Amino acid sequence: MNAKWMIAGAGVLAVAGGLPWVVGYVTEQQWQQATEEVNSAQPFLRMETDNYQRGILGARFNGSVNLRNPETGESRQFAYRATVTHGVTGSLMDFEPEGGWSSGDLDWSSGEKPRLTLETRLWGTAVLELEAPQMSVTDADTGETLASSGGLARVEISDAGSHADALMVWPALTLSGPDVDIRVSDFRLEQTMSHLTGEVWTGSGEIVVDSVAVTPTADAAFTLKEISVRSSSESVNDGERLDSRMAFEVGGVSTADEQYGPQRLVFALSGLDVAAWSGLSESLSSLQTLALSQASGGPQQFEQQMAAMQQVNTALRDLAAAGFSIGFPELTVTTPEGVVEGSARISHPELTADQKGEMLMVMQRLTGEMDLSLPLALAEEYPEFQLQLAPLIKQGLLVQQGDRLVLDASMKDLMLDVNGVEIPLPPLL
Repeated sequence: MNAKWMIAGAGVLAVAGGLPWVVGYVTEQQWQQATEEVNSAQPFLRMETDNYQRGILGARFNGSVNLRNPETGESRQFAYRATVTHGVTGSLMDFEPEGGWSSGDLDWSSGEKPRLTLETRLWGTAVLELEAPQMSVTDADTGETLASSGGLARVEISDAGSHADALMVWPALTLSGPDVDIRVSDFRLEQTMSHLTGEVWTGSGEIVVDSVAVTPTADAAFTLKEISVRSSSESVNDGERLDSRMAFEVGGVSTADEQYGPQRLVFALSGLDVAAWSGLSESLSSLQTLALSQASGGPQQFEQQMAAMQQVNTALRDLAAAGFSIGFPELTVTTPEGVVEGSARISHPELTADQKGEMLMVMQRLTGEMDLSLPLALAEEYPEFQLQLAPLIKQGLLVQQGDRLVLDASMKDLMLDVNGVEIPLPPLL
């Protein structure tokens, strides 16, 4: 009996000893697959992996991240090296810049090093985490200094990449320069995302900042307090439609002489057809990729660009024909002279198959409403602002009602009516 248990124990140890090799093999395949998906998903960031040396208990490899500016076409490369430790159910990757964290123009004043790791599991879960210490980096060319209290950034990906949770906490961040000093206090980001279909994701998130203090050298200092951005997207009608909402808020603005607030702007989108929105997103991505990948002109490039533009137009027509509503249901800007209030909405009705076949342009059936009200004292207090409003007042687009300036507009049948003044709209879409 003892011999049998010894043989069984030896078998268990053999299997356990071989598991890190299996984990290492799977980790390498997962890494290669992840980099391919990142490179194919967008044209702005490209990841390269070189010299992947895999052993039983660990691995080492070098790589680079290439960032491309979509406006100029210029790219910048960041080289790194990674050390991988294989466990029984997953691996831990530890990343570091090729020359080390203190290479080049980086000067980590605290003496501690940041740590960037990626923890993967065999079942497809991955956690990317950055632990940043207290630091100070100075740009010798501009004289600007970026100082940080240190913080944490964490992204957890699960369900084979179809779900992601992100967290970022940064207690303090300061940017000091010859012209302005900016201090950010208690930054926090939380985001959850779930893949719905195609290019469409749902989820919710928020960004909260306790305060942002701006001290210009030549102008008056001011502070923004209780800043927040909250967003949510959810599928409705069994996943066929999408509703989305985003709210921007600033609790208060303070200067040396006065305090005022709050400020609030809400953006809302409802009834968006998921399939049409995914098609539009994919066609726009294809157009961006084509613009970045082809630097020289020619008949073939022109034909490809025209085909891509046609795909965008078709997707836009499909989106409009399915019906949607988009706008700003709430705008509140508090100033020392009073409150600016307003709202705006544009919608398109859902069309039948016959109506869609007869559809000549998107704008033909667009309808909309907009209202805006601002205190007259705001225009009187700032002469430059008053000069900008003067033409609108003269044309009747802003009318005075008591101590306020008011705009009331509606759109229908390619006609915009603003306070009774009708303005024909060009068929742009």
